[in-house]
Amino acid sequence: MKNARCNRIAFAALTISLSLGSAQAAIFQDAQLESLQEAGKYAELEQQAQASLRANANDAEARAALSLALSFLDPSDVERVEAGAQQARLCIDQHPAAAVCHLAGAQNLGQQMLNMGMFKAMRSVGSLKNAWIRTLELDPGSFTARVQLAKLYVTLPGLMGGSTSSAKELEAAVRVSQPETARIIRVYIAGADENWAEMESELRALKGAKDAAMLGEICEARNLYETLVRKQPSRAEGYYGLGRVHTALGELDVAIRLFERARSLDGANEVPIDHRLGDAYLAKGEKAQAKAAYQRFVANKRANPANLEAVRESLDKLG
Repeated sequence: MKNARCNRIAFAALTISLSLGSAQAAIFQDAQLESLQEAGKYAELEQQAQASLRANANDAEARAALSLALSFLDPSDVERVEAGAQQARLCIDQHPAAAVCHLAGAQNLGQQMLNMGMFKAMRSVGSLKNAWIRTLELDPGSFTARVQLAKLYVTLPGLMGGSTSSAKELEAAVRVSQPETARIIRVYIAGADENWAEMESELRALKGAKDAAMLGEICEARNLYETLVRKQPSRAEGYYGLGRVHTALGELDVAIRLFERARSLDGANEVPIDHRLGDAYLAKGEKAQAKAAYQRFVANKRANPANLEAVRESLDKLG
């Protein structure tokens, strides 16, 4: 239920229709292991990994899967997370050239850092960066490694050699071969630069994935709207994004309040507020208010042309 809600929020806030295959961000070649980790079924993943290791103690994917299962089933369980770290280290010792082992180690370290105090966690940033770099060296096609490393660069640009330019290099390397991966990275770059109009444009253009890793990144990108509201309460963009979330969740009164608040704030002309406000009113059955919002949007000389056709179609249907 939690995963389904997160996915609905991602669809709503970012207006993404998800339809790509899962190969782009797959972690495991083993179909059963991949299916379980993609579904977030970590208890079952742990059982399957242990069964595979009993049959073959040298199975790199099973060892990495066990590490991930121990790390993610209950991230608050420090002993389990440490057991996950031990499995990741064993995996790397046995298979130093296996990208999946280094990925498991990086994921585990990320979980450990969440349980640390801020200063102790900051001392681990370099190790985390190196783990993602090594994963990407061994598997340049790894969606998870590329995006996580890019996020680290833009989140902590002054530490350990990270910078927005480093993130841009990661994006440029897959702009043709993995366009959706590149677009996700551009979302984070735009967010770091507080270029909210560009972030909205990139999110809107995503074609998406059924893939759990991609969905997780999209859902996390959604949190940028909430962060924006906290950081810049006088700006419209965060309230607009949250209004999109609540519209798709069916929480129309909340969405309408957020959109109406956004209309009065700085930057209101940079996002299509009246378009989405009209959609919310229409979903609620309040046609007069929907029509008024749509008409304001069409009359706005700064309205985004990409939204005009949809708004005019909605107006035609309202008569």
